[in-house]
Amino acid sequence: MAFFDWRANFLPFINSLQQSGHELWAERLTRQLITRFEDNPHGDLPRWQGALDLLPEVPGAAGDLSRSAVTLFSAEPLAPEQSANLEHGLRGLMPWRKGPFEFFGTHIDTEWRSDWKWDRVAPHLSDLRGRTILDVGCGSGYHCWRMAGAGAGRVVGIDPGLLFMFQFLAVKGYLGEVPVDLLPVRMEDLPDNLQMFDTTFSMGVLYHRRSPLDHLLELKGTLRPGGELVLETLVVDGPEGFSLMPEDRYGQMRNVWFLPSCPTLLRWLDRTGFRNARVVDVSDTTTEEQRQTDWMRFNSLADFLDPNDSSKTIEGYPGPKRATIIAEKP
Repeated sequence: MAFFDWRANFLPFINSLQQSGHELWAERLTRQLITRFEDNPHGDLPRWQGALDLLPEVPGAAGDLSRSAVTLFSAEPLAPEQSANLEHGLRGLMPWRKGPFEFFGTHIDTEWRSDWKWDRVAPHLSDLRGRTILDVGCGSGYHCWRMAGAGAGRVVGIDPGLLFMFQFLAVKGYLGEVPVDLLPVRMEDLPDNLQMFDTTFSMGVLYHRRSPLDHLLELKGTLRPGGELVLETLVVDGPEGFSLMPEDRYGQMRNVWFLPSCPTLLRWLDRTGFRNARVVDVSDTTTEEQRQTDWMRFNSLADFLDPNDSSKTIEGYPGPKRATIIAEKP
């Protein structure tokens, strides 16, 4: 049975926390990982590790993190047996939701065209070169890799999904020593008031929080003074003060709580102490951006919209519209 060695994967990051004066976080993270992987291990860990173990060694592997598809390549093409093992291993980590990725010529067409979101957000960011970045709810780490490709000094992604973690490790295993880490923890697992990051991203998270204002305060606590928040979330049309709270599900998602109007969202940011908050993009989510693929064969956005009116969800609410807001911590 395949064994996941969490210490080999996370001790380098924990050691870096200790060396940089973040002993409290290092101790807390160690306890959380022991609980996650030793005390209460997920039943699919051996299967996912087995899939990861199938991925072939590729001497001289390198990556291009600036392309739409995070791309791994080698000087020589893979042998047929290597290519077969690569595809078998990658398919063992399905479904692939955030991407796309290119592994030595094997293209992973993910459910989400996450590159489209990056293309909408990137022109409005402060220069990421040399910055320390936190990506909250990072999924498989696609945007973490794009941040590194834009020159970030260090990127830390957090997401509790363990399958996402293995998809991230599938990429990182070919890149060697890169300053990008994914921690399988939640926002509330981080120490309060870290004040460690130059930029914090929270994309596709706010509407999953019962208390959106508390989430904004948590995000502010991660930032150094003068740091930048990049917030992307579902919104609805309406005046300041308006917010939609679904009766039960929204687009078949149970854990959706508040969809504010853009003026309401700007007010929330003002009340939680951010400055210079501005809406830099508002885009409808379409079935071209989120859809079923050969690498994600479950239901997707087309199944969650009203079959007679694609401008509405299947429950009758306004269809998904996402706004990106950038703000600074004083």
